[in-house]
Amino acid sequence: MLVDVARRNDVAASRHWVFDMDGTLITSTLAAERVWTRWAGRHGLDVAALLSVMHGVRAIDTIRNQNLPDIDLDAEVAWVERGEIEDVDGVAPIPGAINFVKRLPPDRWAVVTSASVSLAKARLKAAGVTPPAVMITAEDVERGKPDPAGYLKAAAALGFDIADCLVFEDAEAGIRAGEAAGADVMVVTAAWTHPLETDHPKLTDYADATLEVRSDGRLVLTL
Repeated sequence: MLVDVARRNDVAASRHWVFDMDGTLITSTLAAERVWTRWAGRHGLDVAALLSVMHGVRAIDTIRNQNLPDIDLDAEVAWVERGEIEDVDGVAPIPGAINFVKRLPPDRWAVVTSASVSLAKARLKAAGVTPPAVMITAEDVERGKPDPAGYLKAAAALGFDIADCLVFEDAEAGIRAGEAAGADVMVVTAAWTHPLETDHPKLTDYADATLEVRSDGRLVLTL
């Protein structure tokens, strides 16, 4: 659970940490927006409006929410996914993220992403981030973020109550999912292109963050 920042230097302490992927462990904004810009053009959609709602959300939900008539939803999702897997130019780790997660005990952290498993693996590989043992992807849930299902499923796979987990997120849909799950939330701002109003504590990146695994089992993040 979060500690009193005013009284101590600790930013957060929890037994398990669960990370979103895009914008939180890696940056893929430019690559994703290139693909979604092409998709919007194919359907005559307002590109700026689409890009404002697609981050942090499953492709199938983004496409379904456009209410396009007479489309093959599965085929459209496959088109976007294929484009995103093929375009990893500029995909990179958030500063400090690789060494940070390497220091985490393997059974104490997970990834919950709105990407498909194939896309998640492609982007993590491009960024040089080794996937954790527990990774919940778009295929693993019936409802994507902001529904809390992914975070609840990750906590169950780790063997802990979600209240004992700290969620790292960057996008509104993911923040809402973490909140709805009942977890504490840390907001990573490294990949932000537009400010987001939030009352949650914020972490610029992992470069200057210190990780400590304490004897009582807590993972402690200190700036």
